[in-house]
Amino acid sequence: MAFFPFEQIETISPRPLLLIAGSEADTLYFSQDAYEKAKEPKELLIIPGATHIDLYYKPEFVPQVAEKLTQFFTAHL
Repeated sequence: MAFFPFEQIETISPRPLLLIAGSEADTLYFSQDAYEKAKEPKELLIIPGATHIDLYYKPEFVPQVAEKLTQFFTAHL
């Protein structure tokens, strides 16, 4: 049996959803598709110039991700 997590993404609502992706990520379309299918509340942050992996360790991108995560969790936890 296969499981595709985005198939039921609209059922996450009303839990807040945050998606963060790099503009150069090969998988950006997954985040964009998930965002379109999800119901509110939802946010999509695209970090210009970053690949998927860049978001984990490159000094020019990590602070942006950390700041958004801090804002999101402060607001929703």
